[in-house]
Parts: sequence; C-alpha cells; structure tokens
Amino acid sequence: MMSEREEELSLKLFVVLSRAMQAVKKRVEEDIRAYGMNPTEFAVLELIYSKGEQPIQKIGEKVLIASSSITYVVDKLENKKLLKRKPCPDDRRITYATITEEGKKLMDDIFPKHKKTMAEIFRGVADEEKQKLIELLKKLGYFVEAK
Repeated sequence: MMSEREEELSLKLFVVLSRAMQAVKKRVEEDIRAYGMNPTEFAVLELIYSKGEQPIQKIGEKVLIASSSITYVVDKLENKKLLKRKPCPDDRRITYATITEEGKKLMDDIFPKHKKTMAEIFRGVADEEKQKLIELLKKLGYFVEAK
C-alpha cells in the first residue's frame, strides 16, 4: 500500500511532467509548422530521411501515430513531392515510402535548424541532467508498460 506522501508526490510529478511536456510540445510544433508541415508529416519525413525507405505498414508504430492515419500522411507528403511510394519487388503486399530528391533537399536544409531548436528548448537542462532524465523517463515508461 502506498503512503499518503507517495500518492501526493506522484500526483505532483504527473502535473509537472504534463505541463513540461505541453510546453516542449508547443515549441516543437511551432518550429515544425514554420517549415510548412504538421508534426505528423515531419515525423514521417524525418524517419525516412534518417532511416531510409520504410514499409508504409510499419511507419505508424515507429512514429507513434495510428496506422489509419499513415496513408493520409503519406498521400500528403507524396502530393508535396517529398515522398514517393515504391512497391516491394519480393512481396506485392508491401509498399515502401521513400524520400524524393526534393524531400532530401528540404530535410538537408531544415533538419540542422530543427536540431538547433531542440538544443535551445532543452538548454535549461545540463547535459548530465539530460542523461539522467533520459534514464529516469525510460525507467518509468518500462515500468508502466509492464503493468
């Protein structure tokens, strides 16, 4: 059984974590929108830019968006000529999303700026504290997922 103090501290942690996440998310979304994309489009394009072509069916789990939204997002990026679909030569059920030359040029231009913005957002936390936060948040996530 949890103590009253542990319950109160856990509630406070939830509120502080939620508010911090809202503030960070707002700044990140502002940055991404400045490049003419929404956060979901950026996440999909960044995944393919960083990791190479991806099966469309697997993108959702990698960028944490509903699989039902993936086709719509890929369509939008394809209409902007940033991605293209490529059929798998070995399995007709699989279609890859691959970055176009135009998409690569765009990401070559904006990704370093985005990276700098991320550094600016987290500048208020020392490198050692960032590492500790990463460890603690992973620990929390693993604990919650195991429940």
